Amino acid sequence: MTTKGNKTHGERGADLAGRSGAAPDIPGQVVLVFQGGGALGAYQAGVYQALHDGKIKPDWVIGTSIGAINGAIIAGNPPENRIARLTQFWNGVARRGIDAASWLPGLANWSRDLAIVTQGVPSFFTPQLESWASIQTRVGAERAAFYSTGPLRENLSSLVDFDYLNRKATRLTVGTVNVRSGRMRYFTNRDAPMNVEHVMASAAFPPGFPSVRLEGESYWDGGIYSNTPLEAVLDDRPRSDSVIFSVQLWPSSGPEPESILQVMSRQRDIQYSSRAESHLDRQKQIHRLRHVIRELGQYIPEERRNAPEVQELLGWGCGTTMQVLELDAPAFDGDDLNRDIDFSSSGIERRWAAGYEDTTRLLERAPWRETLDPMEGISVFRMASAHGQG
Repeated sequence: MTTKGNKTHGERGADLAGRSGAAPDIPGQVVLVFQGGGALGAYQAGVYQALHDGKIKPDWVIGTSIGAINGAIIAGNPPENRIARLTQFWNGVARRGIDAASWLPGLANWSRDLAIVTQGVPSFFTPQLESWASIQTRVGAERAAFYSTGPLRENLSSLVDFDYLNRKATRLTVGTVNVRSGRMRYFTNRDAPMNVEHVMASAAFPPGFPSVRLEGESYWDGGIYSNTPLEAVLDDRPRSDSVIFSVQLWPSSGPEPESILQVMSRQRDIQYSSRAESHLDRQKQIHRLRHVIRELGQYIPEERRNAPEVQELLGWGCGTTMQVLELDAPAFDGDDLNRDIDFSSSGIERRWAAGYEDTTRLLERAPWRETLDPMEGISVFRMASAHGQG
């Protein structure tokens, strides 16, 4: 797969490695947070490649849906194999021969979307014709979907080394939602071994994809509850200083729509951005309280400070810092309402290239070097894409 400028992934990597020299001195653990967004997830692959070529190794990858798939491929392979495995996955799902014609994008997009809806993506999902015939027929929780994800299960089983994953060299967390309770649940290899079913569950977006059974319960894609799994790291215990690369595939802000089609597109953006900014605002308030508790400890007389009940209360305080570096994926000219199923080879290539180049700019900026107010505890640096519209 090649991208803009006719450079391969390896050639772009050599360029960045030559500029970066030694690995950056990043304070704390490095965390990647990946949203769900179908074909838009090619942007995440480009983000990771830029980090890899910049000699930045993630300690923890958190993902939902396509973010869980990318995350499993990253955490489930040694660093030297990750780019090859990501490339293998995205080359496998790229549909050639359905690229939108620039001279007639509306009709071409419709034709491309129709091909994906009716034929699926052979290495990802394929139509279950019996489900299309009758949506009222009770076929069981594992088959109540328009598509079979058997091809994805087989693909992931070959691309992810789950023995390596469960050795915990890199932590992986995937977001799911319990079908019966409606509650979000995160599975992580830190707490228990993971297998392909955990990743499949995080990518089980209904009604397209069937639920996946784990520990006797059915689970769906966590994106239907919270598509930005940032809270998994902000609420983690024990807490650690972190630099968090949060990749946003769906813009939380945008212009007022002026047509029904634009309304539908904007509605999806808001829904799948999943209140990332409000989550951060709430976490900033909580984090400030943690720092206040820590500071109050020094005003308590030493003879009282060591009492068990006081120590328990002071345990709610901490001095950790969280630096959130947000990368916003671009919207391209010609994107339509169904851009998340744009598995055309050209669509995948341009999103991968944009992720790589945007992250390269972010690494050159190195915002983690900026002084962070210890009472705030959380800082947010947003990097808008240099690609796409505007």
